[in-house]
Amino acid sequence: MKRYDLRPLKDNFYNRMLELMEIDIKDGENAIFLFEIGDFSCVQKSSDVIYEAGYTMMNSIKFNEVDWTIVVKKIKPEPKETDLVEEKSDA
Repeated sequence: MKRYDLRPLKDNFYNRMLELMEIDIKDGENAIFLFEIGDFSCVQKSSDVIYEAGYTMMNSIKFNEVDWTIVVKKIKPEPKETDLVEEKSDA
């Protein structure tokens, strides 16, 4: 498990987070990312970015008044319910 402080990047941390997942985290390993929450939109966006990149969000918690922490595992995520519904309708 590795921890990364992305707070200096403000709300422009998504590419760096994915880069770290790709090059620095081994398959099955966890990463902890710390970032500033601002208006909270980055919390949902980080979850979406992680899912779309093919990783699993394990945990998401408020660290203090201005920071958020997420734990991401480098394994394929389980399909969302909307993905399952779309697969069934395509069949």
